[in-house]
Amino acid sequence: MPVIKLPVLIDPHVHLRDPGATKKEDFSTGTKAALAGGFCVVFDMPNNPQPTITKVALHKKSRIASKKAYCDYGFFFGASQADNTKDYKQIYKEVVGLKVYMDTTTGSLLLDKLDILKRTFQAWPGKKPIVVHAENGNLAKAIGLASIYDKKLHIAHLSQQSELELVMSAKRRGMDVTCEVAPHHLFLTEKDVSKLGSYGYMKPYLRTRKDVNFLWKYIDAVDCIATDHAPHTKEEKDSHNPPFGVPGLETSLPLMLTAVNNGKLSMKNLVRLMSSGPLKIFNPNLRASDYIVEVNMSSKYILKSNNMYSKCGWTPFEGRSVKGAVRRVIIRNEVVFKDGDLLAEIGFGKKIE
Repeated sequence: MPVIKLPVLIDPHVHLRDPGATKKEDFSTGTKAALAGGFCVVFDMPNNPQPTITKVALHKKSRIASKKAYCDYGFFFGASQADNTKDYKQIYKEVVGLKVYMDTTTGSLLLDKLDILKRTFQAWPGKKPIVVHAENGNLAKAIGLASIYDKKLHIAHLSQQSELELVMSAKRRGMDVTCEVAPHHLFLTEKDVSKLGSYGYMKPYLRTRKDVNFLWKYIDAVDCIATDHAPHTKEEKDSHNPPFGVPGLETSLPLMLTAVNNGKLSMKNLVRLMSSGPLKIFNPNLRASDYIVEVNMSSKYILKSNNMYSKCGWTPFEGRSVKGAVRRVIIRNEVVFKDGDLLAEIGFGKKIE
């Protein structure tokens, strides 16, 4: 296949670790990695060591990104145990959505009490999505709360057959609910952990082959692909208490293009999952026609961590053969990445709301 043009590619779930954990990643290295992976826009999550749960923290993060980012970006605001619902109306126009952690996370962002969850869902204004990390029974709880308070709900990194079945059921009932799947939950299973060790630890965990097969079989029910790019240093991963999370910005598109080349996924579905899907869910304020990603569908190569931009310096897909490479990325009608070379100036990226 020849070089083809794709529309604006968006990763709606990244952890660029800035501020507070920049030894792992920052807005500079993370957005370089995004461009190398073909992404024009990334949406950053709030669970930094300095969490994005106040207007002051949001504005601090925004100032840092404006000086460092190479691609365009948006932010999620985080719901908090401290009950920051009074801030929602003030920051609503500045973010792409609200992130609610109903399962394992760090700091004060885990919401596991029904009363604060009710206040959170009720207080979120407008139709920007509430994005939840909610597994198993918590997913059913999130869907119920969204139904009660008539909120737009997006399920982060869905990974199991039972969870997709819940989402499909909610959609059949007419609910405004969408979901994303991370590439590691499509291309790896729990059996890969024996080889990867702590480099295969993530939340949600890698699942069974049965779960992976179900996600592929019903990929039409999945609304978008999101990397959940969550880098940690090798020293952290090799420690006695390794943190959960894997990088993914530079491997997501090559893996998905390989699936297209192998006949596992249609190009129409790839565009839906990585472009029109996120655009529809988050409705970002951008002119989509000003963003183009060119890929060479016939380019074959091996994924290697030593030629990646991410600061963490590793990938769980090390040594995997892929077919399909990023040639050029165009943002706001400017070529910012070409044949492996970064052309944008630092700070070129603009905030998306």
